[in-house]
Amino acid sequence: VFFPVMAFFILFLLSSCQSLENIKSYFYYKIKEKLKTEETWNKSLDIEQIYPKEREEIVLPQPKLKGDASLEEILGRRRSVREFSSKELDLEEISQLLWAAQGITQKATGFRTAPSAGALYPIEIFLAKKDGVFHYVPEEHKIVRLASTDIRESLSRACLFQSSVSDAPVDIVITAIYERTTIKYGERGIRYVHLEAGHVCQNILLQATALGLGAVPVGAFDDNEIRKIIKLPEEFAPLYVVPVGYPEE
Repeated sequence: VFFPVMAFFILFLLSSCQSLENIKSYFYYKIKEKLKTEETWNKSLDIEQIYPKEREEIVLPQPKLKGDASLEEILGRRRSVREFSSKELDLEEISQLLWAAQGITQKATGFRTAPSAGALYPIEIFLAKKDGVFHYVPEEHKIVRLASTDIRESLSRACLFQSSVSDAPVDIVITAIYERTTIKYGERGIRYVHLEAGHVCQNILLQATALGLGAVPVGAFDDNEIRKIIKLPEEFAPLYVVPVGYPEE
């Protein structure tokens, strides 16, 4: 009786040690992965490469969390709009559009309006209007002016001369840094980034409709030209240009 009991006890200890070792290895892996992800995030978004040393920061108005129409009504009304009036968008409308795209919806976790694989958030949003180029910072719900030049004509040329891009009062440029996601998910992470960009774009389109605005997703453009126009590093991949404005009557 003694030997079977001892054998069972030894096997139990060995299996427990193995379990503890597995748990320890798992935590080491997760910590290493977290540090590597943060390093990639910081390296990819090199502030010195993108922003001038002195830049204007505009804190946006708080977004409204309740609209006048139901989601079903908004879905039914959404259409691609390519012709816009000259009426400018105000800061409240811009705030609402950017919040819909990538706004923070839960401060404790940093969760956003659009789902992201592993909550890694590879998407970076840029805004072009007549008074300059801006970058959206979700954590502080603000925009940072990168340049004071109107790049909409240049964007239109990069988008195969689509007039909706130059005519719209606002162009939202959706870009992504693939490595933020592929560092965890490998090559499949590229698919996840593309799916996420689709979620973000649809949020913009629906929010535009809810505001009485028109919008259209543009995917035909020269990636390198878009990077050059906005002065983005190589790791930023342009995925959408979304012209937004009041529909021409």
